[in-house]
Amino acid sequence: MSIHILDHALAKHHITTLRDKKTEADQFRRLLRRLTTLLVAEATKNLASDSYEVETPLALFQGKQISHSIGLVPILRAGLSMVDTALDLLPFAEVWHLGMYRDEATAHPVEYYSKIPKTDPIDVAIILDPMLATGGSASAVIDKLNAWGVQHLYLLSIIASQPGVDALCKNYPDVHYFICDVDSSLNDKKFIVPGLGDAGDRAFQT
Repeated sequence: MSIHILDHALAKHHITTLRDKKTEADQFRRLLRRLTTLLVAEATKNLASDSYEVETPLALFQGKQISHSIGLVPILRAGLSMVDTALDLLPFAEVWHLGMYRDEATAHPVEYYSKIPKTDPIDVAIILDPMLATGGSASAVIDKLNAWGVQHLYLLSIIASQPGVDALCKNYPDVHYFICDVDSSLNDKKFIVPGLGDAGDRAFQT
């Protein structure tokens, strides 16, 4: 099991403002981008790399370049708010989309869109979803990526619930989880408490 809670003063600072119900959509999106930057930097710091030589204006330099093929997999729609920031740091990454919405009656994920091919899997998939509540949507995405044949899976979330984390770690112990903050519980509607509400609604003003 590999779970990393981002113990960083900047993350704690930004996530407090993110939770505030008075934070408006434009600032909410900026805060998501800042927190995504911290998560992606932490999640990718140990990716495999190969030696790579370049010539500076003064001399040859023996550097490194990441050797794995990488795909970003945002869970629509809230995951879209994390994509541009991740691409700024990983401009060579592919982007594959999966659309999920939560059935309000059952709290189960319903897939409505998939752009995951059946052949030629990437080496590393980085799943992007600001909120990890029950873990249902993440489980469905992990199953799809496993079926595709992806070797290394990373899940990045801003806020998670402890029940959701426990369920995913039990069922998918080989996934690497990177999370800014974990809240203790879910309410009767399966929303994270204290949480921040619905990240997609707040980011996109819907």
